[in-house]
Amino acid sequence: QVQLVESGGGLVQPGGSLDLSCEGKGNIVLINHMGWYRQIPGKERELVAVWISGGGRNYGDSVKGRFIISRDNAENAVRLQMNSLKPEDTAVYFCHADLDYCGDYGCHEHKEYWGQGTQVTVSS
Repeated sequence: QVQLVESGGGLVQPGGSLDLSCEGKGNIVLINHMGWYRQIPGKERELVAVWISGGGRNYGDSVKGRFIISRDNAENAVRLQMNSLKPEDTAVYFCHADLDYCGDYGCHEHKEYWGQGTQVTVSS
């Protein structure tokens, strides 16, 4: 019923910038929060940035001051601007959303969704 479609990612040199986008597709009623996590093999998934309904934003400590998350209300999407990238930012980035949607039982269903992940590699 709902799908998160990720775009962006790829290879960038240290100090460079890269944008990620995530769009929710389907019968979405309300997005409670939406953002990005990342994971390195052998490590736990960690918060990168999240947009919260009402306009709040939270960032992981390692990206504060470098990454900016913004919401595109018209598209049920968030955009992550990643600046001053470092090799340690290399990871698979996953979009996550907590939302209400219209499902088989009406328009009050609630669920968390994950995207399929997109690779970001910071290397010279």
